Parts: sequence; C-alpha cells; structure tokens
Amino acid sequence: MNDEELAGALVAAVRGDSAAFAHLWRSLQPSLLRYLRVIVRDAAEDVASETWLQAARDLPAFAGDAPAFRVWLFRIARHRAIDEHRRAGRRREEPRELSDQDMPTTAPDASHQVIQRSDTAWALNVIASLPKDQAEAVALRVVVGLDVAQTAQVLRKRPGAVRIAAMRGLRRLAGNAEVQARRRAAGPSLGLKPAPPEGV
Repeated sequence: MNDEELAGALVAAVRGDSAAFAHLWRSLQPSLLRYLRVIVRDAAEDVASETWLQAARDLPAFAGDAPAFRVWLFRIARHRAIDEHRRAGRRREEPRELSDQDMPTTAPDASHQVIQRSDTAWALNVIASLPKDQAEAVALRVVVGLDVAQTAQVLRKRPGAVRIAAMRGLRRLAGNAEVQARRRAAGPSLGLKPAPPEGV
C-alpha cells in the first residue's frame, strides 16, 4: 500500500471506520510481523496483537499523516517488544530458530540482494543474530523499508546513530559465513562476480 492509499484508510479509520482499520492491518501486518520476528522471535504474533490493540485504542487521538502512522505503529510495536523481553527474562525461555511456516511472506549492496532472494525465515534469523541495535536498524531499514528519519523516530535515536548501526549490521551480515556462501552460490544471478577460490 502506498502512502496515498494508506492516508485514505487512515483518515477513515481515525473516524471509526472498522473496514478502513482492517485495511490498515492487512497492509502493515506482514512487515510488522517480520520486524517483530527479528526482535522477539516466537512472541511476534502476540506482540503484534498487543500492538494493534493499542493502536486501535489510541487511534482517535492520532494526528499525523501516513508516514507518521507507520512510525507510530512501529514505535508501539517496539515498546510492546521491550515489555515482552522483560516478561521473557522472567520466564527464561530459549528462542528457537524460525522456520518458513513462521513467516507471513522480504528484505537492498550485495548482502541485501542475498537476503531478498533467500527464504524469509533464514534472513530474519541472520538479522536477529546481530547485536540488538544493529538488528533493529537493519530490520526497520531493510525488511520494513523505513527511511533513516523514520527509523530514527521509531528507535528514538539520532539519524546518524541509525545510519551507523545499520551500516555496522550490514557489514556484519556481509562478513557472515552463511551470507557469503549464499552470495557465492547465487553469484551471477545477482550480478556478482563469483568469489575467487580460497588461497588465491
């Protein structure tokens, strides 16, 4: 959904149109789940539900445009994820690896392209393995598609800090052995030169 369509649905949803709110949900839920799978893994569905419940409750007081709504929604999700981490810390659950069945349905430099062409579960697992600040920055920038300013608003950081965290995360991904193996395997189909044989 582009910002113009999102804006129309948003105006109607703020006025109480439940069909418009459902349209917002259908449009934003897949990217919200992908983001949450990076930061809370198994609890993503529950945290997404809590996010939408709070958004529905607070929507009448929302004053902003479509991009601001997207930022607002992901900020709510981040706060609900922090709450979930606190609860999980008390429960001491071990996160499990994500599988393709866990995924709603995607993720740009050569490591971006590998992630785009890879299965979503693998990509989200690799991003989740990054340090928390890098994982969140990469997830919001690459997986969700927010720009630097929007990502900074969600994370409540300065744009420069977001750029640095995303750059460091992408560098780590580029150095990840699994990412490198997939780059070599995908090679020419991604417009990349095959890696030279080891020892050359």
